[in-house]
Amino acid sequence: MKTEDVVGILERHNGDQGGLISILQDIQARYSYLPADALRLVATQTGRSLVDIYGVATFYRAFSLKPRGKHLVSVCLGTACHVRGGPIIAEEFSRELGVKAGDTTADKEFTLETVNCLGACALGPIVVVDGHYFSNVSPVKVKQILEKSRTGLEKVEVVGDQRIFPVEISCPRCNHSFMDIAHRIDGYPSIRVTAAFDQWHGWLRLSSLYGSYVVETEYDIPKDSIVNFFCPYCNAELSGASPCAVCEAPMVPMSVRGGGIVQICSRRGCTSHMLDVSGEEY
Repeated sequence: MKTEDVVGILERHNGDQGGLISILQDIQARYSYLPADALRLVATQTGRSLVDIYGVATFYRAFSLKPRGKHLVSVCLGTACHVRGGPIIAEEFSRELGVKAGDTTADKEFTLETVNCLGACALGPIVVVDGHYFSNVSPVKVKQILEKSRTGLEKVEVVGDQRIFPVEISCPRCNHSFMDIAHRIDGYPSIRVTAAFDQWHGWLRLSSLYGSYVVETEYDIPKDSIVNFFCPYCNAELSGASPCAVCEAPMVPMSVRGGGIVQICSRRGCTSHMLDVSGEEY
């Protein structure tokens, strides 16, 4: 955890006690979980009890107090899925991964969790991996799902000049890939997100080559406009990064498959960006 990142998040919320959930959402968007040191810092800066903060963090299932793996596996144990064998599916995932629900594999590849409902009861048992739904899952399909997740649910083959830096990007909240294989920019699959500014709301695609400034949008976005970015799958706002060092607009964080985070400036026309992999920034 970087203290200055959390302080920056708190400053943007002005230490507002009523905005605790928003503060925790931004911290989790930055780190993919809620580090204990970050929660203690929130308590100190907002004047709220650490017990209250932990209460909120543990009440909402969207929050995690432990680092998650590269892939998040959610097995539904709601009533409809339960009667169709949901517990057996959860046990099979647990056996294949060697971890219990709520834990992460030693190689940090998978986090396994069970949930009460995934909103597709007629198709149970349901399993969701990185935002991808698998319906009517049987025990024999469990190994197939894990193998497919390892090789890439939306595998992108990138072969090119060693001097370029293609990256595969996903949502820091739901882990769903943002890569759009069908729509290429610079010859590579583009990064598709949802963008909003003023009264407009539509798609926005970025080049997946780190260092390229090519952007395509559904609507013409005036220069210097501040754009809000959202995941097109879970609809979470992509926020919580440090302000842009160039223009002080909010930076937009997105996860890099394999580990790390990339941040881009939300101001139209600003080319500031930062890649943070294994604690090193480029």
